[in-house]
Amino acid sequence: MASTKSKTKVFHDSSSDDAVLEQLGYTQELERSFGLLGMVGFSFSIVTCWTALSGVLIVGVEAGGPPVMIWSWLGICLVSLTVAYSMAEMCSAYPVAGGQYSWVAILAPQRWARGFSYVCGWFMLIGILAMGATNNFIGANFILGMANLNTPGYTIERWHTVLVAYLIAVVATVSNIFVPHYLNKISKGILVWNICAFFICFITILATNDHKQPASFVFGKFQNFTGFNASYAAILGILQSAFGMCCYDAPSHMTEEIKNARKEAPRAIVMSVYIGAVTGFVFLISLSFCMGDIETTATTPTGVPVIEIFFNSTGSVAGASALASLITVIALFCANSLMAEGSRAVFAFARDHGLPFSSTISRVSSKRKVPIYAILVTGVVQIAFNSIYFGTLTGFNTVISIATEGFCKFLTLLDLSYAMPLLARILAYVTGKKHHLEGPYSLGRYGIVLNIIGFVYLTFACITFNFPSIKPVESDNMNYTSAAIGVVMLLSLITWITTGRKRFTGPDSGHLLDVSRKEEVAVTESKVA
Repeated sequence: MASTKSKTKVFHDSSSDDAVLEQLGYTQELERSFGLLGMVGFSFSIVTCWTALSGVLIVGVEAGGPPVMIWSWLGICLVSLTVAYSMAEMCSAYPVAGGQYSWVAILAPQRWARGFSYVCGWFMLIGILAMGATNNFIGANFILGMANLNTPGYTIERWHTVLVAYLIAVVATVSNIFVPHYLNKISKGILVWNICAFFICFITILATNDHKQPASFVFGKFQNFTGFNASYAAILGILQSAFGMCCYDAPSHMTEEIKNARKEAPRAIVMSVYIGAVTGFVFLISLSFCMGDIETTATTPTGVPVIEIFFNSTGSVAGASALASLITVIALFCANSLMAEGSRAVFAFARDHGLPFSSTISRVSSKRKVPIYAILVTGVVQIAFNSIYFGTLTGFNTVISIATEGFCKFLTLLDLSYAMPLLARILAYVTGKKHHLEGPYSLGRYGIVLNIIGFVYLTFACITFNFPSIKPVESDNMNYTSAAIGVVMLLSLITWITTGRKRFTGPDSGHLLDVSRKEEVAVTESKVA
């Protein structure tokens, strides 16, 4: 029976990373420099839940208050783990930079695998690239927020924020091109910085704040300033937690640069979620105790509520600036990591002929061992996203508006790309074509259960991210997430019909469907035996 089971494995556990990649139809071109610690640092610099939650804090405070924020965070972390474990298992089985869309190509029913994979690829790309642009805004807001705190006469204008976001994108682009060999060391360093900054921030505000909120405010007082009923407000409050736990797919797009990728990349995915869950929970409680007047915090001229909380706690401009600068550094290095992740996703999709000028974009520099053109495309697209808000009336002037308008759009796109491989995996299980994924990081019989739980959560998130967050709903505060989804869907369908159907050869020339067929044959043979 044991020998029969071994026949169902497409790749042997001892297969080298390069050999596995070759069997998936690709040539190893990128340099494998990341170890587990470096990749955990890389992934957590993007996930970094405690800083992400601080940026969207007021959304939760106004929609249910600290009790909803804190308890929903625990629930969101649990269901996010089911998604992370599911993605980790797929990443272990098929460690390729395409991530989600490649897994869809392998797992989905063959007759529509290519089309489903292509659409997933577009959702994934737009989500990752737009998230990079959003992070650039967050970094810009922190920088300008500290400037306002230190110079109260300074008024932050929209164009100031956009130009600083441009600068962050340019610096991240340049560093990814010219110092890629330091990315592993940088990631280790930022992990240490991230953890140290976390302890410094929450300990400092708890120690210096002598007018903390009572425990009843933090753990029991429901608040609703949304204009909607309590149930609806609670759902919006839950979404604030969803904002803080995202982007943990990053290691899957870096698998071709990780040593022993089939084991270490999945571990990095899951570990970043665990670290994020703990740090986020502690920081949420700390901020809730140290929060001053809600209206003052929400309308702070710095544009960043957490800076107002730092100032309210320390009573010092210098102290608040020092704490804010710790988070600013994290946002800047997050920009560097998102540039790397985004460029690898662009590179992979272009390698499978999913983009215009794919042959150029997918080139890898023989000297630097990085996809330079993909990095340039990533930087240009981020800047293009940032430019949109020059002309908006409700542009991303503050982190609050980023949370309510931007994160909804971008996280929905990412969550859809997360949900698609889970759906493909569930359908494969239901049809009996594939009963398990074989990799060193295998969930065994629990895999399908986690897939289903994760898919249900992602479906809930994708639906509720479309809800408006303020009443009365007007054109200026309307949630246009559904429109953004429609645009991406339309773009992917048009490009599929015009060029993708003929040119997108990843699932065929990359032998991904061949791997799928081998699995199906192997499972059939094991049943017969």
